[in-house]
Amino acid sequence: MNIASDALYFALHPNQLRVLLQWKLRHFPIHRRDETQESATAKICFEFLDQTGRSFSPVVKELHPELLLPVCVFYLILRGLDTIEDDTSIPLDIKEPLLRSFKDHLDRDGWTFTGNRPGEKDRELLVQFDNVITEFGKLKPIYQAIIKDITDKMGNGMADFARKAALGDVSVNSVEEYDLYCWHVAGIVGEGLTRFFVEAEMGEDTLINRSLYRSMGLFLQKNNIIRDIREDFDDGRRFWPREIWSNHVDNFEDLFEPKYLRNALYCSSEMVLNAMEHACDCLSYLAGLSEQSVFNFCAIPQTMALATLEMCFRNPAVFERNVKITKRDALQLMVESNQNLEGVVKVFCRIAGRIKQKNDPEDPNFLKINIACEEIEKFAETLAPKSDGLAKKKSKGKEHQAGSNAGQNFALILLELPLDRKQLG
Repeated sequence: MNIASDALYFALHPNQLRVLLQWKLRHFPIHRRDETQESATAKICFEFLDQTGRSFSPVVKELHPELLLPVCVFYLILRGLDTIEDDTSIPLDIKEPLLRSFKDHLDRDGWTFTGNRPGEKDRELLVQFDNVITEFGKLKPIYQAIIKDITDKMGNGMADFARKAALGDVSVNSVEEYDLYCWHVAGIVGEGLTRFFVEAEMGEDTLINRSLYRSMGLFLQKNNIIRDIREDFDDGRRFWPREIWSNHVDNFEDLFEPKYLRNALYCSSEMVLNAMEHACDCLSYLAGLSEQSVFNFCAIPQTMALATLEMCFRNPAVFERNVKITKRDALQLMVESNQNLEGVVKVFCRIAGRIKQKNDPEDPNFLKINIACEEIEKFAETLAPKSDGLAKKKSKGKEHQAGSNAGQNFALILLELPLDRKQLG
């Protein structure tokens, strides 16, 4: 995309341009990455972060300096692990032991992996993985220990599912098995990040004691699985649990047949209901964070996930293609979610209300869905007294910065559009 095409796009979508300007003028990073203090290998790590996590990278780069590099390295290590697990061209006798021993390679200076097929996404990360290992070795011992522990848990979990898939079982049967899969690929990540936050004294100990991180990870992963059903089906994967879809159709393939659309929509609504069970825990988790950049890092993905669930709810398009929220809605959520808990609570309540409005009285789970939405709204009310906590901690210096940057040049904003639009999908 060039400046002219972006200018045309926003000329045709003035509402999206308005929200973009609102974001640009209101958003001021709490912390800024200082590249002058980084080693050559650290710079390479951040380049890979940009390449492998486009929507994730900008938020990471605004984290507190204490957590900036640890989180970047943590993400790249797990991305490398995931790249091996995703590659169906790697034989099980190579993949399984590699996944189970991946944590041990973190102590091997210069280790790389070139066994991915040429077209595998993020292959180059593993080809140059020695840069990640170098920066891993520079982290505080406590952060290294957390990363190795999570890598070990995730690697073994992935290996278990890889073995199952190799034996011909590409489906998930029970809701319990579904939760376990989501835990291994996302919930464990939440555990590691939470241990980072608590260790850095940027989150309450209760975040670990109450295992709220589990719901944070499962909520995000279940959103992805609901949204990606068509893509996964075309790839021969079935993550929607039989325990749920068998309530509505006889065969999984029926979900994609137009004549069973009504049943497919009832099935998708039950999947959304299952994901919404984690929403209140997610709000509780956010209430336990005490540093603004960490709050933004956690809050924005959660509001994006709930908005995506609402878009998928009773939407026939999910059985045809990957659906996404609009750029305007994504920007609006970023504006609302990066200030304090009050903004996130309002978003959750608004989206819960929309789901209730779309709910079908003939849906077998109609009542349960309404109750789940009302529980989110009621729980949000209990957080109201805490909702301005982070806002009070914002410095006066930031207010001054906001005033000094308010007159950004319109042309400079357009120059940044290609990157922003790519990040927002």
